[in-house]
Amino acid sequence: MTIPTGVLPVLATPFAEDGSIDEESLHRQIDFVIDNGAHGVVLGMVSEVLRLSEDERAQLTTLTCKAVARRVTVTTSVGAESTHTAAGFARQAAAAGADAVMAIPPMGTACDDDQLFGYFSAIVDAVDVPVVVQDASGYLGRPLSIELQARLFGAFGDRVLFKPEAQPIGPRLSSLLAATDGAAKVYEGTGGLALVDSHRRGITGTMPGPDIVWALSRLWHALETGDQSTVDTLQGPMSALVSLQNSLDSFVAVQKHLLVRQGVIRQAIARGPVGYLLDEQTAREVDRLYDVLATAAGYRG
Repeated sequence: MTIPTGVLPVLATPFAEDGSIDEESLHRQIDFVIDNGAHGVVLGMVSEVLRLSEDERAQLTTLTCKAVARRVTVTTSVGAESTHTAAGFARQAAAAGADAVMAIPPMGTACDDDQLFGYFSAIVDAVDVPVVVQDASGYLGRPLSIELQARLFGAFGDRVLFKPEAQPIGPRLSSLLAATDGAAKVYEGTGGLALVDSHRRGITGTMPGPDIVWALSRLWHALETGDQSTVDTLQGPMSALVSLQNSLDSFVAVQKHLLVRQGVIRQAIARGPVGYLLDEQTAREVDRLYDVLATAAGYRG
């Protein structure tokens, strides 16, 4: 069983003009993040998986696994509104070659802890790969309780991993680790905004966007090696850029904008309807902060 670790960018799903998945841009994006230090790739909510059909979700997973070709790990989102569907997504992902799957809770139902325990347990039982339990409360508004997450870890050990996103990030991360005697494997999920603090509390990896993976991989290495000077150099400009992204659709818009700027994907098309549009003034600020970060990181790609 492979546990994904390190910098694990959540890929943007590139679309062609006709709305189909742009396979060439996807392949180029995967090469881009691997060439710039990613230890794995992830398909998650910022990949717009909830705007894909079931067939398209399977297609995206299969395309990603084939393009990665075992160079790094692949984690793919399988959360759904029903346990039956989520378990089916998980089986398909594992059969396609995913190293781990990740599941948000159902969005349309306010489930109690027993119902959620059954939901996540069924996904774990459906596959032989690890299952990342994603809190996703920044988007869904309902945090998973520490008690539920500790119960899942008690039942399944390292077969369940955790991506806590409820505020306050740091204290809740520490509470989860304390509830599992420090043994749970936990990922930072704020786009890198809380990476420095989360790393010091004890995380297994970070799941940022793909657009500035070259900065996140440098920052991760600096944290792992205790290079505080590099941490201080990168943390400020990176946080300034990521802080402009405060909703699911703003992450999608900004990341696709910067991927187009870097020649990684062809178009910054997002599937609508969307709750955020990148206006001209914000785009200029994104580009300015990108330049500041690139200078700080010594990046000339």
